[in-house]
Amino acid sequence: MIVVNTALCQDKVIEYVNSFNYEGTTFTFKEKKGIQLMFDASDTSIDLDKAARAIKLGIKEQEWGAVLFYQCTAKK
Repeated sequence: MIVVNTALCQDKVIEYVNSFNYEGTTFTFKEKKGIQLMFDASDTSIDLDKAARAIKLGIKEQEWGAVLFYQCTAKK
């Protein structure tokens, strides 16, 4: 599971991560708890830490993500 903590632009983050593909693995929004957005991976055998870093870099490259304060981590 990937967890993105952000108070702002949550809809955009959900849309981005839902369309993100990491080495053939896709992610699906599961639930929201406060500022935590949780996503399930279609393939749990991948390195979730590397996937979380890739998602974090991808969000930062977005026009709306460059100034966004957020945290992206893997939860096992």
